[in-house]
Amino acid sequence: MADLVDNMFLCVIISVVIFYFIFRSSRFRRLRLPPGSLGLPFVGETLQLIAAYKTENPEPFIDERVNRFGSIFTTHVFGEPTVFSADPETNRFILQNEGKLFDCSYPGSISNLLGKHSLLLMKGSLHKRMHSLTVSFANSSIIKDHLLVDIDRLVRLNMDSWTDRVLLMEEAKKITFELTVKQLMSFDPGEWTESLRKEYVLVIEGFFTVPLRIFSATYRRAIQARTKVAEALSFIVRERRKESESGDRKSDMLGALLAEGGFSDDEIADFLVALLVAGYETTSTIMTLAVKFLTETPLALAQLKEEHEGIRARKKKEDGLEWSDYKSMPFTQCVVNETLRVANITSGVFRRAMTDIDIKGYTIPKGWRVFASFRAVHLDHDHFKDARTFNPWRWQEQSNSGGASSGNVFTPFGGGPRLCPGYELARVELSVFLHHLVTRFSWVPAEKDKVVFFPTTRTQKRYPIIVKPLNVEEEK
Repeated sequence: MADLVDNMFLCVIISVVIFYFIFRSSRFRRLRLPPGSLGLPFVGETLQLIAAYKTENPEPFIDERVNRFGSIFTTHVFGEPTVFSADPETNRFILQNEGKLFDCSYPGSISNLLGKHSLLLMKGSLHKRMHSLTVSFANSSIIKDHLLVDIDRLVRLNMDSWTDRVLLMEEAKKITFELTVKQLMSFDPGEWTESLRKEYVLVIEGFFTVPLRIFSATYRRAIQARTKVAEALSFIVRERRKESESGDRKSDMLGALLAEGGFSDDEIADFLVALLVAGYETTSTIMTLAVKFLTETPLALAQLKEEHEGIRARKKKEDGLEWSDYKSMPFTQCVVNETLRVANITSGVFRRAMTDIDIKGYTIPKGWRVFASFRAVHLDHDHFKDARTFNPWRWQEQSNSGGASSGNVFTPFGGGPRLCPGYELARVELSVFLHHLVTRFSWVPAEKDKVVFFPTTRTQKRYPIIVKPLNVEEEK
């Protein structure tokens, strides 16, 4: 009798699974969904996605499916059916229709850790208002007149402590975090900033985990760290609000938020949490990978050194970099572009369809998530010759076959209403970092390291290098 019950139960399970696949297949045809596979029930293709990005191939999951289904395909990852786009025109359509046809949408782990008031998750008029405010504090004139001095000073200050074996990723993170804290809240490096940075490391580790504390120790630690970060920032906001009310106002991002009015302490703290993440993780990774790519491309490194030695030769030893120096770094900008293209720290963006959307002969159903992949486009040989090779010279002649064929295919900072507001600031920080690195040090890798792509793009061993001052007496 027990065997009969077990067999009946098994038959029911098999019938449900078969019905699920039949129903799903008919729904595909009825909705004209992009071709693809939703994978297993509930799990989808999430495990394949994670496993693929643990290889050294920068885009294995999308490569395989583009070859099978084309540049727009359907899958099921992180608990939801999702349409992936590796097509530049479709990506542009998604970016430009933010708030009209698509809303921003990110996995629950990221949303929970950044906070509901972060710029990444804001929508509508509030997002427009806050995005505009952020842009006003990171545009060229502000960098030129105010921020460049601090960028130059803090980069030099950090490099003063470099000796022998250096974990470049860690050093780059210290630099970018201190720069971001200074720009947002006017804090110079110290015990408080370093303590805050260590909590941030734990927060970021939780971004691509299952957003349930009971299942993920990493997520639990991230939530605890996020609480500590929010408390620390809320305290600063309260103190600065008191100072502001008494007439003592600072001209930093926090000062602007307080002057803008209408925001609670918690809303401002959430906003600062997200800006610190944006300024810290992405820029430091780009710094590290730029050095790795240059080290592996000696001709590019030699040309970069020549450009920066020329700048240094025109200045007195104690003089800091000026805006005119930054504007006289053409090959450096080629290196920056190529690092952004090959590294793809922001591999793409998630959005959610606000209505049924017809595009390229397919329908994206209302409520479905879409993923516009920047990396897939940047690494496509149809758009960039030898796309997976680091070649900064391609940017010297963009009109030939080695450069970008159109503006739509190079989108390292996104686009549309959510174009990264700190894109120019990131370029300046990387350029200043490279200037001081190549004019003060020579280096060799301390051990072999490789780039990995999950949960974020980074070097596996934090890129350890052996550094040596170029002129020992001068650096002392």
